[in-house]
Amino acid sequence: MPRRQSAKIKALRQTIEVFRTAINRKRWPQARYALSRAQALVNALPANLTAQEREQLSQLRKKYAARDTPTARSGKKPQQKSTARTGGKNSAAKTAAKKVAAKAARVPKPAPVRDLGNRFIDRAKLGYVSTDRKLGSGKDRSA
Repeated sequence: MPRRQSAKIKALRQTIEVFRTAINRKRWPQARYALSRAQALVNALPANLTAQEREQLSQLRKKYAARDTPTARSGKKPQQKSTARTGGKNSAAKTAAKKVAAKAARVPKPAPVRDLGNRFIDRAKLGYVSTDRKLGSGKDRSA
């Protein structure tokens, strides 16, 4: 922060201009920093010398505070590009069918249930029965 009063006033005016530019260009972090700098400079100067700067700062502060409101965003949204082909208009039946197909495609499928089915375990390879016995006879099924 400058030491002399005239240098502080000059720095305050520059900071207010930086604050205004940052708001117009939607550089919110830069605007927040400029606001804090301007507030520090305003507090360091007598109120009778900075009346005009305080008024500008209050207007810019209101503009900064309203950055996320719907009125501030209205009319400034980027337009979406149309994905329609230039070959002509689609019939209503085709567009309705496409909408239904797109909606059906968006519905998540339930997770598949693990169905093990009828699997046969070769107990002979696991060492539970001797290799000369047949599987599936029912006699070799020990607990």
